[in-house]
Formats: sequence, C-alpha cells, structure tokens
Amino acid sequence: MNTQTPSLLKRLLFISLSLMLVLLIAMFLGLSMGSTQTGIHAFLQNLTGTGPSDSMLNTIIWQIRFPRILLATMVGAALSLGGLVFQALLRNPLAEPYILGISGGSAIGAIIGILMGFSRFPGVSFSAFAGSIATLLLILVMSSGQTILKKDALLLSGVMVNAFCAAIIMFLISLTHDSRLHNIIFWLMGDLSMVDIGHVGILAAILFPCFILIFWFSNSMNLLLMGKEMAQTMGVNIRAVTVILLVTTSFMVSATVSYCGLVGFIGLVVPHLLRLLFGPDHRVLVPACVLGGGAYLVFCDVLARVLPKQGEMPAGVITAMIGAPLFIYLLKRTRR
Repeated sequence: MNTQTPSLLKRLLFISLSLMLVLLIAMFLGLSMGSTQTGIHAFLQNLTGTGPSDSMLNTIIWQIRFPRILLATMVGAALSLGGLVFQALLRNPLAEPYILGISGGSAIGAIIGILMGFSRFPGVSFSAFAGSIATLLLILVMSSGQTILKKDALLLSGVMVNAFCAAIIMFLISLTHDSRLHNIIFWLMGDLSMVDIGHVGILAAILFPCFILIFWFSNSMNLLLMGKEMAQTMGVNIRAVTVILLVTTSFMVSATVSYCGLVGFIGLVVPHLLRLLFGPDHRVLVPACVLGGGAYLVFCDVLARVLPKQGEMPAGVITAMIGAPLFIYLLKRTRR
C-alpha cells in the first residue's frame, strides 16, 4: 500500500494539472467570447491594458462574464461530482441527479420557496434541499421492491419521478400570476446569467466543504464498488457512508438548482468520460470531476452564448443536447 502512494500522488497531480489547464482555457474563452462581438483580441487588450479605455467592455467582461464563469465552474463541478457519487453508491452507470429526478425535486422546493417569499440563501436553498431529499427517499422506496431487477427499478423510478416533478413545476407556474414565476421558465432550463459575485461567494462557501467531504470518502466508494461484504471486511460503515454521501450530494445539487435551475446530464457525461480516460479509482475521479465538470459547463455556456445569432440560450439546452444521446447509447449498451 505504501509503495502505491507516491505513484498515486504523481498521477493525481498530473491529472489535476492537466484538467486545470483545460479549465483555464475554458475560462479564457468564456471571458473573451459571448453574444456581444468583443472577440479574443479585444479581451487581450483589456487584460493587458494596451487597448483604448472602454468602460462598457470592462463591465461586460468583469461584472457580467467573470461571475458567470465562476458560477458555471462550481455548478459543473457539483453536478459532475454528484453523478459520480450516485453511480458509485447505486452501482448504476446511468445514475445522475437530473435523470433520477433529484434536480426536479430541488426545483419544486425552490419554486415553493420563491412563492413563499424566501431569500435565495438560506430560504430557497434549504427549501430546494428539502425537495431533493424528499425525491431521493421516494425513488429509493419505489425501487426497493422485488418484482424487477433493482437496477432497472431504480432507473425507471427516477424517470417516472422526474416526469412527475416536471408536471408539478408546470402546474405551479400555470397557477400563479406572479411575474417572477413566469420568467422562471428560462431559469428552469439552466440559466447562468442571473448572478453576481456575491452569489458566487455564497455558493462557493456551500460547495467547497462538500467537495472536501466527498474526497475524504473517495476510497470508501472504491471499496463499495467491490461489494458490501468486501467493504465491511475492510472496515467501511456502509450505512453511515451511504447516508453521508447521499445527503451531501443532494445538498450540493439543491444548492446549484436554487441558483441556476435545471442543468441536466452533466453528472452522466463527465464521470463517464473521465472514467474512460483515467480509470475507476475515485481518489483520482473526485478531483477530476471537480475540474473537468467545471470546464465542461463553461464550454457549454460559451456555446450557449455564441451559437444563437441574437441573444443567447440557456446552458442547460446545450448540456441536454449532448447528454441525451449519450444516455440513450449507455442505456442500450447496459442492456446487452
């Protein structure tokens, strides 16, 4: 075990630095590209101070794009890490917060919090967390029967709950005459535009302890994948680890939903890709998902801003267009 530690640290350092470089490239593109025709050259001039002074460009880059990029980085990291945890605990490669309905339950809780006049934090965040926990418990109860294979039951239960959550969301929106909820349809598709640096700081304070806690249990997730008996033999308290990780992950997802709505399939695409590249060791995959998931959503957000000829589209539209075909492919492959 001791002989493996130096090689693991070197591998972890190499992968982390490589993905950090990818994230920095994504952030550079996010700062320099958007719906306004500023371009990379104008951004470099602004960054180095060699171009003409332009207060409008300064505002666009540092007060609009910069907080948005930081938000996208944290949301992508949280959702990809959430998918990794669900896949490890439920031993299902298709498990992901959006597909299982956890994000939908969080959205219902967030909307109820908005209707009740709560502030975004802590009110809306905690009502979203309550919605995610209620949804998670419902899915686990629904999939615990012995009539069909548990893997299929879990996936089917999640899809059903997700559809039900979507129906409740539309019902709540149709009932109210509150203009905030009519405008929230754009938010529900995964909107990253309504953010300031203060919101980013609050979300960072919520998510970073969750990242550290999940990394602390990364080796326990490795042992759980080997089977419950093996994990118990190696000293893992299965019930405690499972509860802690499920609650932590649900809290992360609900926090991101309360800030930017439903961004789907990141927890499916990123862990699957990183597992193919770097193997199944969660001690490597946890930091890789944090950096890789952040870079992935920043890239998707850049596409959401650049592709439309006028205005922009929600980043959740791009992630769904990429993730849904991959989900179908993985579903067909797991049924062979």
